[in-house]
Amino acid sequence: MRRQRRELQEASISFLDVISCGFGAIVMLLVIARVGDPAALEEAENALRGTVKEFQQRLFDVRGESVVLNEQLKSRKEQLSELNQRVARLKAKLASVEKQAKKLSLSQSREKEQLQLVMQVLTEEMERLVGPEFKQQNQLIGGIPVDSEYIIFVIDTSGSMQVAAWERVKKEMINILDIYPDVKGIQVLNDMGQYMFSAYRERWIPDSPKMREEIIATLGTWAPFSNSSPVEGINAAIQTFYKAGRKISIYTLGDDFQGNSIRNVVRAIDRLNQAHRGEQRLVRVHAIGFPVHFSRGGAPSASAIKFAALMRELSYNNGGTFIGLSSLN
Repeated sequence: MRRQRRELQEASISFLDVISCGFGAIVMLLVIARVGDPAALEEAENALRGTVKEFQQRLFDVRGESVVLNEQLKSRKEQLSELNQRVARLKAKLASVEKQAKKLSLSQSREKEQLQLVMQVLTEEMERLVGPEFKQQNQLIGGIPVDSEYIIFVIDTSGSMQVAAWERVKKEMINILDIYPDVKGIQVLNDMGQYMFSAYRERWIPDSPKMREEIIATLGTWAPFSNSSPVEGINAAIQTFYKAGRKISIYTLGDDFQGNSIRNVVRAIDRLNQAHRGEQRLVRVHAIGFPVHFSRGGAPSASAIKFAALMRELSYNNGGTFIGLSSLN
């Protein structure tokens, strides 16, 4: 009896195991299997795929924009670096120019002091030689009368002057202006009678330190056409600006004369700048010759000799002085 009970008990346990596994499998199938409307599930999947694709495209776009922005940033950094280098170079040049300007100003100041000292010594020496009652009959500095109230520059703007003598032209203009610390009017023409400042055409430029600086600065880039003959400029200066009672000096700056006849030019200026009833000429004509056409160790060119002869005659006839420079330095 006991043996039969044992066999029934073992069979009963195995059956329960099978039933449990079957129920477990059914539960697992229910968990894994999709529950709901298949069409709705497919639509949800498609929407999800579209959203994922859209976000992927946005991600690609953002990455592309990031690459472009990085390239632009790199380019801007390079440009900024170049600009910083240029600024540094310009600051260095500015410091050098300011240093040179200070040196030049100091040199000019010393030259003025030396000139004043020399003139004082000469005056004292003249008083000692001729007596205290001596009075100077004219106002001369370096042989140039400086009694004029108005000054006109007639400048040869030809290529030879621009290339070889322009820096010396600036220095000589500064020296001339320093001789006249205060005048009633200034004008600047080229040898063809063209004005440096069109705004002051046929009228005087008011004198001031600022305007003098502007004249010298503008001279650096002023290059109108020139025929290397001062006749037109001198004629225009006399005809336009002469007026009774005005003391005017014309300063002609050039290096050569390309005209055919010196005599015809002298006669033309003499007729225009005639003296009346024993008085002096209407204007003074001074000239400075620049040795551009002088070869080292050789003779000057024919055009340079003609210019010197012409301006010496004009300055002599018209109460002025001709100075021929021996060097461009």
